[in-house]
Amino acid sequence: MNRFRQQFIFGLLALIAATAGALWLNAKYNALPNYAYLTGWALLAGMFVLTIYNVRKKLPFLPLGKSETWLQIHIYLGFFTTLLFLIHLNFRAPHGWFEVVLAWLFVLVSGSGMVGLFFSRVLPRRLATRGGEVVFEKIPTIRHALKTEAETLALGADAKSLVIAEFYTKRLAPFFAGPKNFWNHLAESRREVSVLLAELDDLRRFANDAEKEKIEKLTALVRQKDGLDYHRALQLALRLWLFVHIPLTYGLMIFTALHIILVFGFSGGAR
Repeated sequence: MNRFRQQFIFGLLALIAATAGALWLNAKYNALPNYAYLTGWALLAGMFVLTIYNVRKKLPFLPLGKSETWLQIHIYLGFFTTLLFLIHLNFRAPHGWFEVVLAWLFVLVSGSGMVGLFFSRVLPRRLATRGGEVVFEKIPTIRHALKTEAETLALGADAKSLVIAEFYTKRLAPFFAGPKNFWNHLAESRREVSVLLAELDDLRRFANDAEKEKIEKLTALVRQKDGLDYHRALQLALRLWLFVHIPLTYGLMIFTALHIILVFGFSGGAR
């Protein structure tokens, strides 16, 4: 059994045990006067630990434990705080605009965290199956080089085929102009590029030998461009979800602080 599987099984068992314990405590003690305060403070503590994981990533030189351990804690504690959130609400819909906004922030933070977990586990493996690593910052330069090569083949001084030139202008120029098929690449769909490659194959069948050679080169460039777009889409998704998850997290913490102030301001705190 490899290390990752051991960590997963241990973490899953711990999460199941903690969930069962939390549900048992909720069933036994939710009628106590200060139970809402107890669950609220427990939820706040969990959210605080989840939030400082981002601080840990930005300070790798501090002796705060391994990043891998922090990540495992972050994942399982994230699931557990979702349960705590439902218990704190007593499994009921919130009332009032402030509570609704706070609840939606929590849902969005949790949802974006689950999306990020999926991305971080699945997308790197998918990238590894589509050729070597492509540096994200170099993708525009490589894309421009492919576009220039394709234009030279189809429209350059040595290009003598009106059929290829017309096909390039109508179908290939928009494809090489910029990034394409972002959502298709995320969904692992090759429908759009397959249509384009099929059109190139049809064009090759009725071409002479010189035109066939150019079409084969254009086909290879289309495949390279599609692979480049694939790497861009998946790497961009891995980067962008953090720009959603982290601001939402800090927004949630601000609203949580305001919630605590309002609770203690109008109720005088726990008695």
